Amino acid sequence: MASWSEKMLQLLRRMNNFHLPGSSLESCLRFEVAGEQVGWISPRVESILGRFPAVFRPYGSTITFSSGLDTFESRSVAVDEVLQELRREATFTCLIGWRDEQYAVMPRYCDPPLMYMERAATSLFGVKRYGVHVNGYTQDSSGNLNMWLARRSLTKQTYPGRLDNMAAGGLAAGCSVRHTMVKECEEEACIPPGLAEQARPVGTVSYTYEDDEGIFPECQFVFDLELPLNFQPHIGDGEVQAFYYYPIEKVKDLLVSEEFKPNCAMVVLDFLIRHAIIEPDSEPYYHEFVAGLHRSL
Repeated sequence: MASWSEKMLQLLRRMNNFHLPGSSLESCLRFEVAGEQVGWISPRVESILGRFPAVFRPYGSTITFSSGLDTFESRSVAVDEVLQELRREATFTCLIGWRDEQYAVMPRYCDPPLMYMERAATSLFGVKRYGVHVNGYTQDSSGNLNMWLARRSLTKQTYPGRLDNMAAGGLAAGCSVRHTMVKECEEEACIPPGLAEQARPVGTVSYTYEDDEGIFPECQFVFDLELPLNFQPHIGDGEVQAFYYYPIEKVKDLLVSEEFKPNCAMVVLDFLIRHAIIEPDSEPYYHEFVAGLHRSL
C-alpha cells in the first residue's frame, strides 16, 4: 500500500501531467496573440477551429488570429461569437459549464491583457488561469495549529462535495488579487472584510494538467489568514455546504484522500511546508513536493 508521501507525490504528478512523457504537449500548437504565446491548442481543438477561418489562422506549429483581428475588442468579440456557436452545438463538454465570467488572456500575469475569454473555454486554448485561495487557521498558546476546511456544494460544476480551502475563487478580468480574496471570504464564509483584510499573501502555487476537457495552466495566489480561536465561518453564497475545524495532522491525512479537491490539497501542502509541519529531514520527497508546487506555466 502506498505511503502518505507516495500518494502526495502521485497527486503532484497528476496535477503536472502536461509536463510528463505521453502528454499531448508534443502534438499541441502554440496559441499566439499579437506575436506572444498565450496558450496551447490540441489537434482536436485545432480541427474544429479550422471551421472559422475568418477568426483563426494556422501557420506552422502555431495558431493565431486572422488579419483584421488586431485589437483587444475585436479579438474578444470574435472569439466569443465562435464559442457561443460551439456552445449551442455542444461540441465541447467544458462549455456546458458556461460561467458568463470573463478571464483576461495575457502571456504573463504582469503583462497587459490581449483579450478576454469566457472562463469555461480557457482550457480549450490552454491559456493561463489565475485564482485566489485562503488558508484559514488558528494557533493556540501552545502553538497547536488547526485549520478550517470547506466542503463544496453538491451543485458545484467541478468537484462537487469535495473538501476545499476555507475560501477560494477564480480571478475575474479587471479584479485585483486582494479584492478577490476579501470578496470570496465574505461571500463563501461570511468573514467580515475587516478580518479578511488581515490575511497575508504568502506566495503562489502553480501547475499544468490536462484532462478530457483540455489543458489547464493555473496559478493560485495564496493567503494565510490567522483567525481568532472563537471565530467560526458560516455558509454564505451556497457554494459551500459545510465547514470543518480540524487539527493540522488530520488535515494532512485528508490531503491524500479522494475527498480533497486536488489543487486545494496542493495549497494546504504548501502551508504545511511553510509552517514546518513537513520538514526536509523527515520527508524524503521534500524537494519534489516544493518543485511540484511551483512549476513554471
